[in-house]
Amino acid sequence: MRKLKLDELNRATVDEFRQQDKLPVAIVADNVRSLHNVGSIFRTSDAFAVEQVCLCGITGTPPNREIEKTALGATQSVTWNHFATTMDAVVHLRESGYIIIAIEQAENSVMLHEFIPEKGKKYALIFGNEVNGVDDEVMQHIDACIEIPQFGTKHSFNISVSQGIILWDFFYKLNLKS
Repeated sequence: MRKLKLDELNRATVDEFRQQDKLPVAIVADNVRSLHNVGSIFRTSDAFAVEQVCLCGITGTPPNREIEKTALGATQSVTWNHFATTMDAVVHLRESGYIIIAIEQAENSVMLHEFIPEKGKKYALIFGNEVNGVDDEVMQHIDACIEIPQFGTKHSFNISVSQGIILWDFFYKLNLKS
């Protein structure tokens, strides 16, 4: 078996990416501290062609060398905005027709494998701060909460890992599953 070379991958250019159909998802970064996590959010958002990334509160914004270390240029392809607070982003996204979903461990959360996104709807997925999770005020304004099942001793995944798991699941269920 031979690994493919970069020029054999047939990836879209930034202009082609901006014109292509997008996964109907907005990623909301709720006061994410780590610039490496922010870069990973961009890179994974590019890989799954999400509509937009909303960086909220203290979350770092491009241009930033530390973000670029993991984003590898995805800050140029993915549409993004900064909001002073996560609630500002939630209000904006709700007015734009998004269903607001926290990715969190909470009462009445739905396990990821049991959540079925509906075609034709748009979803805003909120990923919380590395220590405190999704802000308590924000949790009072969500439409649903998805939890990723875990089986080890740690109480959570890293944000970038959670985002990858969730986006793959949404992409699969909306585009590949019959």
